[in-house]
Amino acid sequence: MGEHVHVRLRDGLGVSEDGELVEHSRCRCGARWTERHPVADGRPEE
Repeated sequence: MGEHVHVRLRDGLGVSEDGELVEHSRCRCGARWTERHPVADGRPEE
């Protein structure tokens, strides 16, 4: 059998207390990742 390749499936999005976008991903094998994406200038859009 070949090597396992993780396929990242989106498992949720949220916003941290600091205003960063937090993206949760998972693979069907059970592996999980959390990525944080900072806001460019830190101010909310109007």
